[in-house]
Amino acid sequence: MAHLLGANNLTLEYPTRLVLDSVSVALSDGDRVGVVGRNGHGKSTLLKILAGRLEPDSGEVIGRNGLRLGYVDQSDLHTDAHTVREAVVGTRPEHEWAGDPAIRDVLAGTLGDVSLDQPLGELSGGQLRRVSLAATLIDRWDVLFLDEPTNHLDLAGVTWLVDHLKTRWPEGQGALVVVTHDRWFLDAVTTNTWEVHRGGLDRYDGGYAAYVLARLERERQAEAIWDRSQNLLRKELAWLRRGAPARTSKPKFRIERAEELIAGEPPPRDEVSLKTVAMSRLGKNVLELKDVSLSFGDRTLLRNITWGVGPGDRVGILGRNGEGKSTLLNILAGHQPPDTGRLATGKTVSLAMLDQRDEGLRPWWNNRVSKLVADHKTSYLAADGEVSPGELIERLGFAKEELPQVVSTLSGGQRRRLQLLVHLLSEPNVLILDEPTNDLDTDMLTALEDLLDTWPGTLIVVSHDRYLLERVTDTQFALIDGDVIHLPGGVDQYLGMLTSSPHRQTSPSPAPEKAGFNAVDLRPGSAEHRQLHKAAQALERKIAAMERRREELLALLVAADPTDHVALQPLGEELSQVQTDLAEAEHTWLEWLEQLGA
Repeated sequence: MAHLLGANNLTLEYPTRLVLDSVSVALSDGDRVGVVGRNGHGKSTLLKILAGRLEPDSGEVIGRNGLRLGYVDQSDLHTDAHTVREAVVGTRPEHEWAGDPAIRDVLAGTLGDVSLDQPLGELSGGQLRRVSLAATLIDRWDVLFLDEPTNHLDLAGVTWLVDHLKTRWPEGQGALVVVTHDRWFLDAVTTNTWEVHRGGLDRYDGGYAAYVLARLERERQAEAIWDRSQNLLRKELAWLRRGAPARTSKPKFRIERAEELIAGEPPPRDEVSLKTVAMSRLGKNVLELKDVSLSFGDRTLLRNITWGVGPGDRVGILGRNGEGKSTLLNILAGHQPPDTGRLATGKTVSLAMLDQRDEGLRPWWNNRVSKLVADHKTSYLAADGEVSPGELIERLGFAKEELPQVVSTLSGGQRRRLQLLVHLLSEPNVLILDEPTNDLDTDMLTALEDLLDTWPGTLIVVSHDRYLLERVTDTQFALIDGDVIHLPGGVDQYLGMLTSSPHRQTSPSPAPEKAGFNAVDLRPGSAEHRQLHKAAQALERKIAAMERRREELLALLVAADPTDHVALQPLGEELSQVQTDLAEAEHTWLEWLEQLGA
């Protein structure tokens, strides 16, 4: 592979800390690199230096002649342009760019809800960020640097960006370096991982899942102390290996090594214990919307919704930007009255909501973090016992040296974690989280997920972070064109619905019609109902056979010589196909059961 860019002995120091200490890296054609690390450890700084946006104190960056570098910063907003069109395509004639299918695809994928003639001054911060992303993606680059590209993209937008980056260059050409906290995105597009920490840089082969395994192995081989952070890594690795086929096909690490490290690791959540505690604290009734509608101006956000959540439910809500997800949460929390219909709240419900602002911290805005903790004398009740405020703040990633800091001086990620602490210490039994991953790095997301694993109440989460949704919620719903739609097939079903029908769709899927069943007449006892029931039983047997074949292939891969690529390749290809077929079959089976009313 041809060498593109190299950096030698990069050093950068601020008055209070050393950011990079003699770091050297190289990029070649075909490299797809994900950059991870704690907030403030130098990820964005490294990208700026490599892209020529920032000069290091010492060291040099050398690229081959004629190298074209593309860069998307978290603050590039094209303030020199007046309209979206000028910011994205400049002064090029319309026939020149409108006839290019690649440019049309970028515009549709990033700016589908924005008019090209709209003035930039009328756009939100998130829309301006997507304008910047589109303006960079329409051009051709040898090396593309992306700093948090999934910020302000909804789940469909993130999925589009993954597909775009996978096909942007021919195989073995171009280089991508991306900083993001979106772990599903990292696993989908990267083949190497750089971890920036304490001024240094460690390299790992593979995407995020392989990085988790390699980091865990490195710490064990170094005979490091097995503290809580390493236990969290083991727990996360177990979830990655035992998860849905869509995840288990991603990790590029040795299966037998992973199985050894997670031997005896229990599932992330004890669902029976959590449900038992939730029932005792909440009773049978929690939150229920009855015929709720809400409009803003000429637009209807919610249309005659009847929907509810019960004790111990862990619900994820998906939807496009502007679809009304935050509005739905505000109605559930009692902060927003609907136009029609009503919210029924259980008598024992004590609700806390983590919104996208920091209002819960205002009483302590000019106080130290230690003062906030001291003001809460209570303890946090988790499924695994009581936790003191000090222990809880440690679980949320605060070091002792951070406790004397004034709340108003904290970073966005620190304030986000502290706001969650305040809510948890109010001892709610219903917790609503609106985009909880904002401003959190991957380590802090892992700590947050571990904390939510012991949450003994009803949990409702809105997030574009697919990894978090699949990790902490057990069932998902989509808000589409004013309707709340159950997703027995999870995120994949939601994305399929958007692909097949970008507008309103009230049925889970047209799969039964494809199989020759009349979805209109599925009354119990009807011929169509009996036929569909028989087909569902046959599909269930087929799923069991595929599961057995998957286990056989995994056993063969474990027993095979890891250096025998001739033997491994056909096994790996068959395993990938079996997992894909199994996921599709399970999806169809669940849809049929729902239509049968099972």
